[in-house]
Amino acid sequence: MSDFEPVIGLEVHAELLTSSKMFCGCEVVDSTSAEPNTAVCEICTGMPGTLPVINKRAVEFALRVALALNCEISETSVFARKNYFYPDLPKGFQISQYELPLARSGWIKVETEQGIKDVRIRRVHLEEDTGKLSHRPDFSLIDYNRSGVPLLEIVSEPDLHSLEEVRSYATSLRSLLRYLEVNSGDMEKGVIRFEANVSVRPAGSEALGIRTEIKNLNSFRAMIRALEYEVKRQSQVIEQGGQVLQETVGWDEDLGVTVSQRGKEEAHDYRYFPEPDLPPLHLDRTWIEDIRAALPELPIDKKKRFTTDYNLSPYTASVLTSEHIVADYFEKSIQAAPTISPSKIANWLSSDFFGLLNEEGITIDQSKIVPENFAELVTLVESGEINASSGKTVLVQMFRSGETASFIVEKRGLKQISDPEILRDVVKQILNEHPDQVVQYIEGKRSINQWFFGQAMRATGGKADPSLLRTILNEALQKLDEESPQP
Repeated sequence: MSDFEPVIGLEVHAELLTSSKMFCGCEVVDSTSAEPNTAVCEICTGMPGTLPVINKRAVEFALRVALALNCEISETSVFARKNYFYPDLPKGFQISQYELPLARSGWIKVETEQGIKDVRIRRVHLEEDTGKLSHRPDFSLIDYNRSGVPLLEIVSEPDLHSLEEVRSYATSLRSLLRYLEVNSGDMEKGVIRFEANVSVRPAGSEALGIRTEIKNLNSFRAMIRALEYEVKRQSQVIEQGGQVLQETVGWDEDLGVTVSQRGKEEAHDYRYFPEPDLPPLHLDRTWIEDIRAALPELPIDKKKRFTTDYNLSPYTASVLTSEHIVADYFEKSIQAAPTISPSKIANWLSSDFFGLLNEEGITIDQSKIVPENFAELVTLVESGEINASSGKTVLVQMFRSGETASFIVEKRGLKQISDPEILRDVVKQILNEHPDQVVQYIEGKRSINQWFFGQAMRATGGKADPSLLRTILNEALQKLDEESPQP
């Protein structure tokens, strides 16, 4: 397998977050939870005599993506009928785009272990989603709620040559769609789906091998496992003197294998022809430029700025910019705590706060802690008002109640003890109460120093300034050393 190089291109299908469907006024609902076949009408179920109308908002969302992907925008594009029979396709054809798509010839920068890589985008076009089949032992059920939902297809060139590059491209694209607020990225609900075209060739060769298409990969894990299996399978076929067939395969998650479904279709198999009920889509250049001007800062640019402006490590910057709601939260926290190093805020955010979010299974915008209150907590810790241990306790209470850090500190009496005289009395008391341990220290058991420190912290209820307490403890123990009789 090491003698072969994979050549992979991805087709990404992303449902757009519009209120209504692509060609009718039906509401877009959550197809995983809504009552089946309740958000349907004559148009999206393909009834005779109905006429589709293009959803302008869907076109705007598609343009956001195409512009962010540096594509050439077609001021005139055409919808076509893609003809094939399947039970979840009520009209017997899908309205899509073929010869004249909305956009083409773009690129996206993705981060790989070898550095930044440009992945070329062949085309970006609009179409409608299909219905949803649920299979039973003796029959199948069809829910048409999803039928007609605006679907954006993003097709890459075969520029991906490792599983690591595939994962980086797919996660980067998902992050981009979420930044643009055109797709939720919720793969469990099927709102973003992958199809992979994969072939292998001898390492160093520029020729393209015969490819297979892997359909409907609905998670990053499934995509990587399917590609890993298919690359290995194709390599073994060639090594054994066989020939890879051009076909469409499905991924069997339970068996961990790809399964042949049908011979690979070509464009003529779908009998594309212009949709007679829709005129060509003409876009005003001013509108396109207005959409371009309104694009947000994109993830890779934001990460670069975070490393430069806030002196964050590339890894931390990547974590904080993977989701725009996290990046926004971080910057609002910085603005609310101008005297605190951004790296301190980043550390608290990406460790303890993220841990609580993961445990609860919620996103940061669903948390009860607003950025200003989070910034106050970090300020209390970094200014010495409370120690780090108390800070973690306060964070948990804030997460549960939504109360401010200062209120919790006052209510629970957590203000840090930084008075040297108080801490000297605590240390003196600990040493007086544990004479046996003092003898062990004097006799050379230096590791017991940490035990004394723990006892002193416990005596202060964890509120002592750790650095100051350790200094005072070390001074007291050094004095014992100096006063003890020498052998």
